[in-house]
Amino acid sequence: MSIVVTGATGQLGRHVVNQLLEKVPAEQITAVVRDEAKAADFAAKGVKIAVADYNAPETFDGLFAAGDKVLLISGNEFDKGRPAQHQVVIDAAKAAGVALLAYTSAPGSLKAGLVDDHRVTEKALLASGLPYTLLRNGWYHENYTENLAPVLEHNAVVAAAGEGRVSSASRADYAAAAAAVLTGEGHENQTYELGGDTAWSFAEYAALIAEQTGKEIVYNSVPGEVLQSILTGAGVPEFFAAMLAGVDESIARGELVVDSGDLSRLAGRPTTPLSETLAAALKS
Repeated sequence: MSIVVTGATGQLGRHVVNQLLEKVPAEQITAVVRDEAKAADFAAKGVKIAVADYNAPETFDGLFAAGDKVLLISGNEFDKGRPAQHQVVIDAAKAAGVALLAYTSAPGSLKAGLVDDHRVTEKALLASGLPYTLLRNGWYHENYTENLAPVLEHNAVVAAAGEGRVSSASRADYAAAAAAVLTGEGHENQTYELGGDTAWSFAEYAALIAEQTGKEIVYNSVPGEVLQSILTGAGVPEFFAAMLAGVDESIARGELVVDSGDLSRLAGRPTTPLSETLAAALKS
């Protein structure tokens, strides 16, 4: 029996594998990657490496075994039909008879177009009859803290979120929840709504950046179409800019406030404060 993590060298996947290494022997972990070279550090620690691609179904043939626990990390190729990519993993997991298939989804409260692929995948997973866990991950701190250059250049946080709040958490927090599910018991056929312990507004986020940088940072709330125009002007593809503007409009409606407490309970600790992730980003 292995714990199998797809997308293992991605931004979330790396955190998951590293946290699994703290809980179970390396030989019990299989990292599924597209580029074996990027997993050299995992291989050096004794993690099994499997090369497979969501876009090549045959690469998943025989990859899973009966009794495996699998984490399907959602694909990030938004323009390549993610539900079909995810179905490849679901089909392979069903054929093998895995013990659990956990999927990184999106909050049930979120209505933005971004979630459509997740809802299709959730339905496919439930229809498969496999024991499942839905890890409905909220927004990541890093969605904002890894894109500070424009904020610091223009001394402004620009969003279409109005006074809406976000229950974000760090990637490491969400990885801790996934690792707990993959190494624990009793998570079959459960849905977890995951978000940070403390929701924040963009005005508060701007104030936090100002506090940590000593600069005067303002929050400019703009209409969705204006944000979309700003993003496309900065080189963001039109479809993705529309998606991001849609998320901001969902935030304005309160759809990214997740107050279930599931994330901190699964992680076994409070979630990482936004200020801590911001400080680390500014140092780097």
